[in-house]
Amino acid sequence: CIRDRYQRRVHGNTNADNSRLYSQPEEVYKVWKELGAISPRFTIAAAFGNVHGVYAPGNVVLRPEILGASQKYIKEKENLTTDKPVLFVFHGGSGSDKAKITEALSHGVVKMNVDTDTQWAYWDGILKFYKAKEGYLQGQIGNPDGESKPNKKFYDPRVWLRAAEETMRDRVIEALTDLGALGKLA
Repeated sequence: CIRDRYQRRVHGNTNADNSRLYSQPEEVYKVWKELGAISPRFTIAAAFGNVHGVYAPGNVVLRPEILGASQKYIKEKENLTTDKPVLFVFHGGSGSDKAKITEALSHGVVKMNVDTDTQWAYWDGILKFYKAKEGYLQGQIGNPDGESKPNKKFYDPRVWLRAAEETMRDRVIEALTDLGALGKLA
């Protein structure tokens, strides 16, 4: 049921009833009960407007308050003392507004996926390297420094892959900072 809502949201059913696009507290509770019977350690990926991939601004409406409402519902239904009985995973976190990330964290998100952003960061490192060194990447010999100058130190994959790794590293550091996890061990 939660995955079905994700699929409907991805395919742009903006005229549909919100209860058919977003997870409802009752549904999260049902999943929480069923998984809790198997193990006390699990996460739930509720649909709160999050989608995999990247979309133009305005096409995805994140509603982290849905997570908070689910926490409250389960706490009251089970008469619990903890305010956050559910550990949520934020699938499709790439490109999300930082304020929405912070709000989702406040409602119990303990994991966020940013695969699309890290893929782009990796590619962007290669692209920037190429643009900066384009004159050195047109042949094995001959570049802006001279017709007989070698270019091996520019087209060596260890060099341009390192540039990709550095931009990906920077994006991971940004995500860790957004999640309040930088410098902390799990």
